[in-house]
Amino acid sequence: MAEYTIREVSEMFHLPTSTLRYYEDMKILTNVERTATGQRIYRDCHIGRLRTICCFKNAGMSIAQLKEFFSYESEEAEHIDEILLLLNTHRDSVTRQMEELQQSYLHLLRKLHYYGEIKKSLVLGNPLPKWEDYKHKTFSE
Repeated sequence: MAEYTIREVSEMFHLPTSTLRYYEDMKILTNVERTATGQRIYRDCHIGRLRTICCFKNAGMSIAQLKEFFSYESEEAEHIDEILLLLNTHRDSVTRQMEELQQSYLHLLRKLHYYGEIKKSLVLGNPLPKWEDYKHKTFSE
């Protein structure tokens, strides 16, 4: 069974060591043993847990939601409905965020084209474009 230091895990996940200690304090990274000199010893089970934590955090899950998920996970069969509800609710939230981000991205593309055309018009001495002509167009990169 592989063992890792806090520095190795920090580098592996691109997380500050303070974040790893915080996850321990919050009880979402559990059973981290220590050497006789007090250094943390991380094992493969911690690496797997951190992959889940990072994945869910990147998807916007809060520490409270992570704590809830991991509390259910310890007795999956008894809490399967709660696990599915939590994950489905979060999936729906992420889906809404992705849709909003997509709309923002499309607006950004329209603005880029609009201001690009303003610049061309200024250089060529042509009449400036009107935003009304761009605000509903669809552009790709």
